[in-house]
Amino acid sequence: MTAEAHERALRHLLGLQHADGCWEGEMVWNTMILSQYVIVRHIVGAPIPADERDEMILHYRVTRTIEGGWAMHPESGPYVYFTALAYVALRLLGVPPDDPLLVPARRWLRLQPGGVLAIPTWGRFWLALLGLYTYEAVNPFPPELFLLPRWLSVHPDRLYCHTRNIYQAIAYLYGRRFRVDLGDLGVLLRAELYGDQGKTSTDATAHRHTLSPTDVHVPPSAPLRALYRLARAWERTVPPRIRRRALDRCLRRVRDEQRASGHQGLSPVNGLLNCLALFSHNPADPHLADGLAGVEYWRWRDARNGIRYCGARSHSWDTAFALEALTAGPGTNHPQVAAAVGSALGFLLDAQVTEPLPAPVPQGRSPVIGGWCFSEGRHRWPVSDCTAEAAAALVQSAAYGLPIPPQRLELAAEFILARQNADGSFGTYEARRAPLALEALNPSEMYSNCMVEGSYIECTGSALCALTRLTPFGDDLLRRRIRDAVLRGTRFLRRSQLPDGAFPAAWGVHHIYGTFMAVRGLRAAGFGPAAPELRRAAAWLSAAQQPDGGWGEHYSGCLERRYVALSHSEPVMTAWAVLALLDCGAPDKEALQTGVRWLHQHQEQDGSWRQKAVTGVFFGTAMLHYRLYASYFPTWALGRYLQSLDISGP
Repeated sequence: MTAEAHERALRHLLGLQHADGCWEGEMVWNTMILSQYVIVRHIVGAPIPADERDEMILHYRVTRTIEGGWAMHPESGPYVYFTALAYVALRLLGVPPDDPLLVPARRWLRLQPGGVLAIPTWGRFWLALLGLYTYEAVNPFPPELFLLPRWLSVHPDRLYCHTRNIYQAIAYLYGRRFRVDLGDLGVLLRAELYGDQGKTSTDATAHRHTLSPTDVHVPPSAPLRALYRLARAWERTVPPRIRRRALDRCLRRVRDEQRASGHQGLSPVNGLLNCLALFSHNPADPHLADGLAGVEYWRWRDARNGIRYCGARSHSWDTAFALEALTAGPGTNHPQVAAAVGSALGFLLDAQVTEPLPAPVPQGRSPVIGGWCFSEGRHRWPVSDCTAEAAAALVQSAAYGLPIPPQRLELAAEFILARQNADGSFGTYEARRAPLALEALNPSEMYSNCMVEGSYIECTGSALCALTRLTPFGDDLLRRRIRDAVLRGTRFLRRSQLPDGAFPAAWGVHHIYGTFMAVRGLRAAGFGPAAPELRRAAAWLSAAQQPDGGWGEHYSGCLERRYVALSHSEPVMTAWAVLALLDCGAPDKEALQTGVRWLHQHQEQDGSWRQKAVTGVFFGTAMLHYRLYASYFPTWALGRYLQSLDISGP
């Protein structure tokens, strides 16, 4: 029965491969980027075609919560931030205020403590751009921070790359107090958003510290409030000459980043902000059109969900795991599998970054040669675990006889090694540049773990898997460096294991994902099933198994930093647990077998699985639904299980 389920899963996975050899599924988040896109297009005077407007409105309709607002992620309730931005965007798209889409949203906003006046800081900034909030009530973003000596731990170049890229454009726009006049629509919107509070909507002192309880996850700390006070004093006294110099620095950084990323930006959020910065400096900026076109890279469009913009594209990430699934277990010698693997390897080789960043290299950027991006690589922001999974998949698939240039694998090893932190862990885009204590100055209010690169269990697990596979391809010096990095990485993972045996993740939900990735890395590094770390991990997984035989974990554990079981099992989490148990040597055979049985009992007729719960995380609180996870992780788990039984394929 398991063999038949695996064969159906393989056929389904093969059918999802794109013509260029990759696999990619949408990474579902929320409507924030679509709202910002609509706002930016309105500000820069780039009208959205009527048919696209209709499809964007459709997306708002299908994503509205039962309360009438819009959420942080597919499983959360509405937020003032996302709902207010969606409301404004819908009005800019021409939806009238009495539309059934807007009436409940307006009602919900007005029922929240503080209403729209309590929107978090990033929301205040976006509303201020449209003249719907006063800049005096927006926490300062002084552009002069980018003039500080780079050796200071508070210099923006020491921050997490997403954060610094967002803030260099925000600092420019804030420093200029850029805003547009919406005319009569602005008057109407202020009345609709604020209602009776409209008279006080420009009262900075009354609402500066008011924050909606639905939105706030990390309240401003005492040190951050003190810095805000200093920054407000600075704003009153900053010499014009210094401000001009700071603005020039921020604008140059924006231009350099746009050029280096092919005008796509690190993400659509900072790409849109970069477009606004260019427009505010010169509405006829010759690179503005390139920036607006670059944002379209992040677009998804279909008849059911309309037009929306995702936070990331996942070509290389999905393709690497799909390759692992295809090459595990029986059926891997089938001609169709071999053809798919060959096409995927060609895609991954093309996606590797093999050229340096163009000059002038943006300040703060680390070398990129040898890495793989989460996507197909055009925006040139490669990541440690994406590189590790792609390189490991290339080596794993070498049995198909396809030539893989050794120098490409050496470059990948060098890239991964450069992302190792002092504590032995691995960061994502860069090694950590500032102390973790800087998280106390987190100004986002809605997100956590967004100030500096972290010490990530799953990135470390991925890196260990790749480095151990890459060892044979380097010279003696590189092999010694890899051995040292692996030793330091395993020490980090051992220290990170919780007393109950689990490993907490930062990029997935949560203890099951972290345990899967950590166990995988430890096993690759040479830890056998008898290792106490693996025995404890296996015992925890067995204890976390649901009565129905599967596994399921609720996203709230990411917020509370603990394990929270779902009321039901889910295919992706069950697959992670099965894979981890296999790496642990499956001391509890019954737990493993019932988990495998759950997978084939819940498989759809077409070979797929239905994943209902979110599986990914970003910035600590932003949960993500990876659409392809339910296609390749269960397939991989079934294949590995059959492989462990030494069953020959057809």
